[in-house]
Amino acid sequence: MSHPHTEEPNASHACGCGSACGPETMAAVQPKPEPEGIPVFRIPTMDCAAEEGEIRHALAKLPGLRSLSFQLGARTLAIDAPAESIPQALDAIRKAGFKPVPLSGPVEQDDDHDHTGHDHHHGLSHSGFALPEGLPRYALALVLAFGAESISFFAPHMLTFSGIGMALSVAAIGLAGFSTYMKGLTALRNLRLNINALMTVAVTGAFVIGQWPEAAMVMTLYAIAELIEASSVDRARNAIKGLLDMTPEKAEVKQADGSWVESLVKTVAIGAIVRVKPGARVPLDGVIVAGTTSVDQSPVTGESIPVDKTIGDPVFAGTINTTGMVEVQVNATANGTLLARIIHAVEQAQGSRAPTQQFVDRFASIYTPAVFALALAVCLLTPWLMDWSWMQAIYKALVLLVIACPCALVISTPVTVVSGLASAARRGILIKGGIHLEGARKIKAIALDKTGTITQGKPKLVATEVLPTDQLESQVLRWASDLAAHSDHPVSKAIAQGLGIQGNGQLEGFTALPGRGIEAWSNEHQLILGNHRLIEDRGLCSPQIEARLAEHEAQGRTVTMLASSIQVLAIFAVADTIKESSRVAIEDLHALGVASVMLTGDNVATAKAIARQAGIDDARGNLLPEDKLAAIEELQKQYGCVAMTGDGINDAPALARSNIGFAMGGAGTDTAMEAADVVIMNDDLRRIPEAIRLSRKTQAILWQNIALALGIKAVFLLLALFNGATMWMAVFADMGASLLVVFNGLRVLRAGRCTRHFFEATAA
Repeated sequence: MSHPHTEEPNASHACGCGSACGPETMAAVQPKPEPEGIPVFRIPTMDCAAEEGEIRHALAKLPGLRSLSFQLGARTLAIDAPAESIPQALDAIRKAGFKPVPLSGPVEQDDDHDHTGHDHHHGLSHSGFALPEGLPRYALALVLAFGAESISFFAPHMLTFSGIGMALSVAAIGLAGFSTYMKGLTALRNLRLNINALMTVAVTGAFVIGQWPEAAMVMTLYAIAELIEASSVDRARNAIKGLLDMTPEKAEVKQADGSWVESLVKTVAIGAIVRVKPGARVPLDGVIVAGTTSVDQSPVTGESIPVDKTIGDPVFAGTINTTGMVEVQVNATANGTLLARIIHAVEQAQGSRAPTQQFVDRFASIYTPAVFALALAVCLLTPWLMDWSWMQAIYKALVLLVIACPCALVISTPVTVVSGLASAARRGILIKGGIHLEGARKIKAIALDKTGTITQGKPKLVATEVLPTDQLESQVLRWASDLAAHSDHPVSKAIAQGLGIQGNGQLEGFTALPGRGIEAWSNEHQLILGNHRLIEDRGLCSPQIEARLAEHEAQGRTVTMLASSIQVLAIFAVADTIKESSRVAIEDLHALGVASVMLTGDNVATAKAIARQAGIDDARGNLLPEDKLAAIEELQKQYGCVAMTGDGINDAPALARSNIGFAMGGAGTDTAMEAADVVIMNDDLRRIPEAIRLSRKTQAILWQNIALALGIKAVFLLLALFNGATMWMAVFADMGASLLVVFNGLRVLRAGRCTRHFFEATAA
């Protein structure tokens, strides 16, 4: 798997839009900081893959450059180069039109608020779309542009008014698009054809042929469209960051003298005791050391039902304490909480370019120069071929350049992908990049580990049978409970907990029988609690007992028996019960046309029994990690795209080898979560079919957006050639197309708050 700070190959991007376009996968849920000593800079106006390309081009010849690590979601760049080369790198970035700011220092706001990637976080609310800052300046530019258009329409030949109209046009362009114009000149000097270059040529050409009102309107509408687009994309990018608002700024911290003092959360140290009152949010990750309560964990795991918590249970920052007051011992700082790591992970995932996005970027890199060539051909050839005047030909060529803006096309994919990632995160599904979000729709079969994935992962007493003897049933159960309570074996613990009976204290002389059971005495009665082999060794098995054991073992149960020196007194069946959600998840997967296979290290009989209960198509037991790996390869040959779901270290090789690996984040090991492509935070298998539905919905919207962007451009291209479109109409159409695909992509965000039925209704 690739990691987020790995340098990507340089690519040519044709878009210079201020919207978020793009790029690779994060690492598990734990953030991976930049290596010590590598300077990191924040570039407020860099949030597009095209702008990343511009910076890469500017730094291509930097002496000693080892790597560039971009995080477009956070607008940061790490430059791995000798210290003496850093000032030269910063100078090159500034010449390219960007303002790098050291991340360790104060982050300056982008005063220009130019359309190419403003820092719009402050102009948004997390709950919805808000008008971005800087809009009044663009509104003034729009008024000036309309004034210029009005003068051109009502007094086209009056020199005095014409001078005023030109002045208004220049002022409008200066207010709305000066930075765009300058970046376009830089791009043209470097022979790079991006959207800034397109706009610069179009505006300059319009002025040269006397269409100064058109030039002002084009630049103003374009700037406003880019401003709104950037804000819309930031809404998608920052959707998951809204969770941070759920963590309180202050916490009640216990002092050495036992008093409680309110402190800033960011100053609370690991090991401190904080108090959380009913109805309050947990400020930091920790473990309950006093009190019991019920906690709403939906912000972190997506669980809709509150979870009971008592002493020793973990709680997470941002979750809601619903009932009792508890004291929590902090085990993570504010930047190290699970919620903070989730947000960091999603930010890194948002930097990855999905396959469709990579296709669109490649297409745009060819599309823009091609349209430039077409406009040049219209300008030079149509006066000869179609008897147009040179002014007509130049004007139509400029209209074509405006229509050719690839902004709507390039923005059509990242906003949808980012919305999908944020939507999944709201449901407790951490997807490590757009490639996995898109890939989930292709899953044809899924392999599942048993313990902790399909089952609860904890043994439970499921059947008790007291055999006919001369002993009272209550006495037999007390003996069993007393014996089980003196063993640390998980099966014995399950029996003791399941019986829930206090022993009468009459047993003595407890002796552990390793690998077989436990022995004790009650007065003159010798008692043993052990497995099948121990009972056989004592010669106490009978055909009737064997038949009963076979029935339980056929259902995947572990059988323990209580016996005296002469006979078996009781049979106890313990099993790792399946989660109710597992049955529903398998039904959902089958409804989606996905085959299911269980891969487990347990014996074949247990595997097949659990598979029958869960409705799984196939079950394979007695598998070592290398056997699971081989099984995945076999399934890939049979089905094609195969997913693997697991939670243990032994699942890691299979998770890594599968096309898409799903790790159980609640009970899963760090190794499994590192190897997986998707982490299910609440261990609920139903999240997997939800992820597949979300993937299918995202893919459908991606292609809707591409079709809309290209379709609208094709219509206006024809209108331009046949006298049906002006320059400002063309940019207005481009603005409409861009906003249409942005808001269509944002529809995916709603899926994070909807039910399974929503996915079923819309995924198709």
